[in-house]
Amino acid sequence: MGVPWSGMRGIATVPTYVVMQPTTLCNLDCSYCYLPLRRADRKMPVEVARAVAAGVDEWARTGRFSVVWHGGEPLAAGRNHLAELMRPFAAGVEHHIQTNATLIDDAWCEFFAEHGMRVSVSVDGPEMRNRDRVTLGGKPAYDRIVRGVDALKRHGIPFSALCVVGRPAPGLATELYEYFLELGCDVLGINVEELEGVNVRTNRHPERDVTAFWAELVAAWRRDPRIHLREIEWSLRYAAAVLDGTADDVLPRRLDPIPTVAHDGSVVLLSPELAGFSDPRYGDFSSGNVLTTPLPEILAAATATPWIREFLDGVEACRAQCPYFGFCGGAHAANRYFEQGRFDVTTTDHCRNSKIRLLEGVLDHARDHEPTAV
Repeated sequence: MGVPWSGMRGIATVPTYVVMQPTTLCNLDCSYCYLPLRRADRKMPVEVARAVAAGVDEWARTGRFSVVWHGGEPLAAGRNHLAELMRPFAAGVEHHIQTNATLIDDAWCEFFAEHGMRVSVSVDGPEMRNRDRVTLGGKPAYDRIVRGVDALKRHGIPFSALCVVGRPAPGLATELYEYFLELGCDVLGINVEELEGVNVRTNRHPERDVTAFWAELVAAWRRDPRIHLREIEWSLRYAAAVLDGTADDVLPRRLDPIPTVAHDGSVVLLSPELAGFSDPRYGDFSSGNVLTTPLPEILAAATATPWIREFLDGVEACRAQCPYFGFCGGAHAANRYFEQGRFDVTTTDHCRNSKIRLLEGVLDHARDHEPTAV
């Protein structure tokens, strides 16, 4: 169902959000985690947050803008330190936090409410589906996750959920969707496990299984669409745009730079998963440091970073070759690198699992449930 895309080659100079790493430390040791420094407690200095806020506050004056606090486990930075990091940002900036929920208690809930934070919880479904989510001592973390979620609900704090699926297969999608309905989240994102960072487990699955998983998820959602289901709703918007001839307008004309600011102020663009890594060919993947160069200047010079130029060549190759480009916009930078060691390659297993099979699953469901002509 791909359509040609006439977008311009390049990266936007104004992002829609910035990812901030308040600490590298995580109190869990999930098997599929990509982070290289999650056992080290390296906290972001307040000077870094001030430097980022100088650019962000200007962008926030012209429209909606978000700061996403993402670790490590951001709550491991502590309430006092996180409050100091948030203080430099203007009142109009939205603050989001991605957390494993194990540290959430009444005090954290009061903190979220006071600062108007939007909370997203990482949990992989029912208890038996969370075997990869363990403490640093290797013990199951599920009970602690549930306690944190219960605290959010007790305080009336709405939350999103992010679920990692290790092995998509028929039967699983319905189980997961029903679980998250009961959990009480208002938005759900589904990530098929990715081979990236320090996670070297394969993410190659039978095509039929992955497509059937997504088709089943659509069916489960349509029966009770109380949750905003990120991947499914995006797919349906794209399909509708194809049908009404506006698919060319679905993707932005330029890529969102998604600046990720590491604990030390270094900035990695396009793929947060590249932060903390280095390569003999590409260096440390950073495009600068906010302590020495203002963030807007780093973004304006994005294509001076060699790996980014290579990545843009790969995006152009995707646009020229792939019938799914209008939906996907090109394979993600980190997936290209960690799967194939370069940025100018095209199709990745992540593409197949989370873009191609996703769209095919949605279309399969639509074909199976097409009204019969009278």
